[in-house]
Formats: sequence, structure tokens, C-alpha cells
Amino acid sequence: MRRHKLPLFAGIAALLPVCAAAANLPLWEAGVGAAALTLPDYRGADTSHAYLLPAPYFVYRGEFLKADRNGLRGLLFDTDRVELNLSLNATLPVSSRNNAARSGMASLRPTVELGPTASITLWKAGDGRMKLDLRTPLRAAVTVESSPKAVGWLFAPNINLDVRDPFGYSGWNLGMLAGPYYQSRKYNSYFYSVGPADATPARPRYDAPGGYAGSQFTAAVSKRFERTWVGAFLRYDTLRGAVFEDSPLVRRSNAVSAGVAVTWVLGQSQTMVDTIDN
Repeated sequence: MRRHKLPLFAGIAALLPVCAAAANLPLWEAGVGAAALTLPDYRGADTSHAYLLPAPYFVYRGEFLKADRNGLRGLLFDTDRVELNLSLNATLPVSSRNNAARSGMASLRPTVELGPTASITLWKAGDGRMKLDLRTPLRAAVTVESSPKAVGWLFAPNINLDVRDPFGYSGWNLGMLAGPYYQSRKYNSYFYSVGPADATPARPRYDAPGGYAGSQFTAAVSKRFERTWVGAFLRYDTLRGAVFEDSPLVRRSNAVSAGVAVTWVLGQSQTMVDTIDN
């Protein structure tokens, strides 16, 4: 299987399921499933591949620790309108042998990203079926290897709209997200710079600056049946105007990713908690 740089907690897992009504729910739920995805090798790559991957399902609704569509989070502060927590994300490696733009360059190591995220409720419908949030994840990234290296930071503020029972389809959830990326010079350099030793006539030396790194627009739908969860997403990613758009490693300024997933809930805790899935 080709390796590629992609957020492990993005896509389906990061967006689904969306908001639900307050209820007594299990403290934890766990299951397994599969996801079929079509994804570019990395943002700016000119090649995409289809993947069939395992899709573990795990939800934990603790008072301070939560695991859900927003990833693994440690809750630091929570009011009716503002939530501050720690968020975790990761990327998979890129094999330069399987990517023409990076041919002959060192393969990229996987990374782990950790940092604070503030979620501010901008608007919520009276019946709780729609919710508009501003989210401000700021994460530092390090490589996953025997001697980890810091590779900079990224800031990805976004507007997120969650809709329950959209267009009258009971039980379905719709999520829509849009926002820019801002990345440090060190982060952009890790993925988009070309050093003197890697420069060729077709791939000149390039030093990636820090700053605006493009935007994403994502829509996702999901539905939870009694013991089964199904979901799908479609994401449009653009690097138009990105500070590294002229990097020789950027072959395309626009890309579309899509995926579907089915998971089966195999177990849940007997302990119930009064909460809202959000």
C-alpha cells in the first residue's frame, strides 16, 4: 500500500457523527468497520489513490476526557458557549519511491500533532437541531521516529455547521466545515522545501516560507442505526494563494477527497451518562 501524508483523525472520523439531542448514553462504545477512501498522496500532490482501510469506532464520553468525531481530547474549560481542550492529530508517512515529485528525496516520516483547541458556539437553534461553531486548533508537530524532530506548528481555524435531521431525514446528521490553514515556515519546509542535494533541472531548489497554506471545504453525512454506523464525506482542498504554491513539490492547486465508512458497534459500557454528543 502506498504511504501518504494525511490526517489520521480527519475525514470521516473527524467530522462524524454530528450533533445529537441530550440523552443518557453509554460512557464508552467500541466497534470495528471499514472505510473506502480516495485521497491525494499529500496536499498539492498530482496523484490520488483508492484505499480500503479498517475503521475502528470508539467513543468515550468522560467528564474531562472525550474521544469522538473531534479526536481524542482532554477538556480544560467548558461553558455553555466556549470549550477549551487539548487535541491530538497525526499524519501518515510519504514514500518518495511512490511519488514522482519527490523521487530521490528522503521519505517523509509520520508526524504527531498536539495542541489546544477552542470551540466557540456562535449560534444554536432553539430546538437544538443546528449549531454553528468557530474552532481554532493550534498544534505543534513532531516526527514519529527513534529520534523525534519538531517540524513546526499549524493553525487551522474553521467555521463548523452541524445539522440534525437535515431536510426532514430523521436520524441523519449533516456536517459542513470551511476554513484556512496557516503553517509555520518550519512546517512548510518539512513538506515543500527542496534542498541543494535534492535539486534537479526539473525540481529546482526551493525554500518554503511560513504563512497562509490554503483552505478546505468539507461536507459529511452520517446515520447511527441500532448497532451500525454509516457515514460519508467529500472534501475540497485548495492551495490557491498559499505561500508555497510555487514549490516544485506542488503539482496541483486543487484536490477532492471522498470516502464512505461502515462500522459495527460491538460493545458498550453499562454505565450511562447524561450528555450531548457534539
